[in-house]
Amino acid sequence: MTEHLSIAGNTIAYEVTGQGPLVVLAHGMGDSRHSYRFLAPALAAAGYRVANVDIRGCGDSSLGWDGYSRTDIAGDLLAVVRHLGGPAVIIGQSISGGAATIAAATAPELIVGVIELAPFTRAQSFDLGGLLRVKRFRAGFTQLAQVLLRGSLANWRRYLDLAIPTKPADWHSELARIEVKMSEPGRMKVLQAMAKTSPADAGRQLSKVTSPVLVIQGSADPDWADPRAEGERIIADLPRGLGDLAVIEGVGHYPHVETPDEVLSLALPFLARTLTSA
Repeated sequence: MTEHLSIAGNTIAYEVTGQGPLVVLAHGMGDSRHSYRFLAPALAAAGYRVANVDIRGCGDSSLGWDGYSRTDIAGDLLAVVRHLGGPAVIIGQSISGGAATIAAATAPELIVGVIELAPFTRAQSFDLGGLLRVKRFRAGFTQLAQVLLRGSLANWRRYLDLAIPTKPADWHSELARIEVKMSEPGRMKVLQAMAKTSPADAGRQLSKVTSPVLVIQGSADPDWADPRAEGERIIADLPRGLGDLAVIEGVGHYPHVETPDEVLSLALPFLARTLTSA
């Protein structure tokens, strides 16, 4: 059942399944909670209460928010945790990985751990060398640039084809669902607004995080020339000993879609360690 939380005159849509310690799922830009269609039921079956959230402006959440930064999204996620009763672990992908970092740094009493999937959690520099060397990175950059400049759904579809190199069995119907949602008036504008935001706000919070962090990268992610190196930089910016990095070979920007079983196998020990002690 879809529920709605009112925040400053807007609404955040979410679904809760399962019983047990709270895990909050937050997807990336241009997506919805349906991105976690494989992981959410597996976590619920493993004994967790799973709140699967449509971040602001996406899915069934309302349009018309004042901003779409990681700091903004973090505030919404904390509101969901307060509403449902924490503490919680946040699993955040891409832009929501950065948002999860901010939530953990600013409300350590509520967020006891963070799992970041292919996260944008640090300020990004223009990687000209990577664009010249790495075809996958160059192709992804080209498609995202067209989305940013033109708001092209066709280019977003081409980006997703690169970002999910191994398609799940339901990909044809899932892509059709994404296209319908992104064709709604205002949805592409939200994607563009999110793409224009800087991860610097999340990067500034990394040194302030006190809870454990697990970063999961895919080695074939088109968003970086070297996804492992990006993950290592995030870990290095955290307090010493707080972060761990896992890299799944051959996987793109959506590891929870391509290899949900592997993500689950990485997540369960982390959740047991962080939420049991909480």
